[in-house]
Amino acid sequence: MASLGRLLLVQCLIAVLAAGTVVWYLEEACFPIVRAAIVQMPAQGEIRDGRLTWSGDSPVQLAGNHSLGVAVDLNHGGQLARNAQLQVEFGRKDYRIISVFGYVVMEYPSGWRMAFNRTELDPWWGAWEPAILAGTGLATAVGLMLVWTLLATVYCIPARLITLFENRDLNWRQSWRLAGAALMPGALFMTFGIIGYGLNWIDLVQLGAMAGLHLLVGWIYLFISPLFLPRHPNAATVKSNPFVGDAQSGKEAAAPKGPDTP
Repeated sequence: MASLGRLLLVQCLIAVLAAGTVVWYLEEACFPIVRAAIVQMPAQGEIRDGRLTWSGDSPVQLAGNHSLGVAVDLNHGGQLARNAQLQVEFGRKDYRIISVFGYVVMEYPSGWRMAFNRTELDPWWGAWEPAILAGTGLATAVGLMLVWTLLATVYCIPARLITLFENRDLNWRQSWRLAGAALMPGALFMTFGIIGYGLNWIDLVQLGAMAGLHLLVGWIYLFISPLFLPRHPNAATVKSNPFVGDAQSGKEAAAPKGPDTP
C-alpha cells in the first residue's frame, strides 16, 4: 500500500494536469470567441436594472465556433442558426444558455449595471483575461483536491467492508488511501475527454457520456482493488467438518461387538 505522501503527490500531479487542460481549453476554444464577440459589439450598450440596452442589429451572431457561440436576440425568436454546441444568447430581459440538452433561462439581476459595449469591455477583458485564466486553473486544482478528499472519505466505507468480508489486510487509513487512489484513473479519463472535446474529436453529448463513465471507472477500481490485497495474517483458516469425527465415533460405538470383545 502506497504511503499518504505518495498518494498526495500523484493527486497533485493529476490535479495540475486537469487544471492545465481546462485552462488550455478556455484559452484555445472559449476566450477567442469572447474577444471576437466584444469586437463586434456597438460602441454603446449596457445591462441595467434587469434590462439590456442594445443599439446594434438583432438577432445577430457575434462570434462562434464548434463549441461556443455568443449571440444577441432581444426577443429570443429562434431565427439564428445555432451551430455551436453551447450558445449564450442575450435577450432584452434575460440570457439563455442553449445546448443539445436544452436551455437554461437566467434573468438579469435588478439594481445591477454591466457594460455591454466594445468601448468598455475591450480594455476590461484585455486586462483581466490572464487573471481569469490563472484563477480558473487554481480553482480547478484546489477544487479537485477537496472533492477527492471528500469522495475518498465516503468511498473508504465500502472499500473497508469489502476487505472485512474478504479477510484482506487493510485498516481504515489504508482504505482511505485506496479510495483516493481509485479516483485517479477516472480523473485521467475525464481529462482526456476535455482534450478530445477541445480538439473537436468528440461532441458535447459524448463529453457528457464520458463525464458519467469517469465515475464508473472510479467505482470499478474501488471495488476490484481490495480483492488483490493479501489476506489478513490472523484470518481464520478453513477447518475440517467437526461433525465427521463425531459421526465416525458414533458408528464405531454402534458396531456389534465380537465374541472376544470384553
